[in-house]
Amino acid sequence: MTLGSASVATGAAEFLLGMRLLGRGLALYGRNPRLILLGLIPAVISGLLYVGLFVLLLVYISDLAGAVTWFADGWAAGWRQAARIVAGLGILGLAGLLGALSYTAVTLLIGDPFYERISARIEDRYGGVPDEVTVPWWRSLARSLGDSARMLLVSVAIGLPLFLGGFIPFVGQLLIPLIGGTVGGWFLALELVGLPFARRGLRLPARRALLRAHRPLALGFGVSVFLCFLVPLGAVLVMPAAVAGGTLLARRILGLSTAES
Repeated sequence: MTLGSASVATGAAEFLLGMRLLGRGLALYGRNPRLILLGLIPAVISGLLYVGLFVLLLVYISDLAGAVTWFADGWAAGWRQAARIVAGLGILGLAGLLGALSYTAVTLLIGDPFYERISARIEDRYGGVPDEVTVPWWRSLARSLGDSARMLLVSVAIGLPLFLGGFIPFVGQLLIPLIGGTVGGWFLALELVGLPFARRGLRLPARRALLRAHRPLALGFGVSVFLCFLVPLGAVLVMPAAVAGGTLLARRILGLSTAES
């Protein structure tokens, strides 16, 4: 086996391991009724908020599609309608991508105390955090808001070019969803390791550097979460388990035990 093929094989194995970490998070969460109730509260609140926003978007989608295709006002009716259908689908696709990315940050902010307990219980199961860094809740909240705001800005900056790329015939319909899933998975993984990393005093730059060093592993986990979030009600049901899986991912990246005792 050549060096290149060995590297590909290792990357594929790491990607699959990342997917399995989400499965383990689901199993650990599903076996604990208290964690289930604890995790659903903030996820349901965020889910209702996002459903309401999406319904509002559907109500005004025709107006928005017309606004972004102003250049087609003088076209023949058939071509004008086709352009607006494509624009409407593009807007919905962009909203779905940004929703999947921002849902994690918003839900983590709403449910920070709930998810902190879920993540801490997963840590305790595998040996805990001997030198845990504790900060006042208000400082932790301020840091979380700052990190989430930066990630949302980057998500929008990436999401807008992907939205425009969706208008490219064939390539936009085939390549853009693949890129969107990869980008979305990366940012979800980056967000979901936030709690265990913060517990060790590691901020966003350190999270980014460590995940970059284990990119296939992080993408395997993050893309799996992203795909689950695209399923109706998937984000509400999977979010708490994703927090558990993110804790396992963080421990794996930091070289800590995730083996059952």
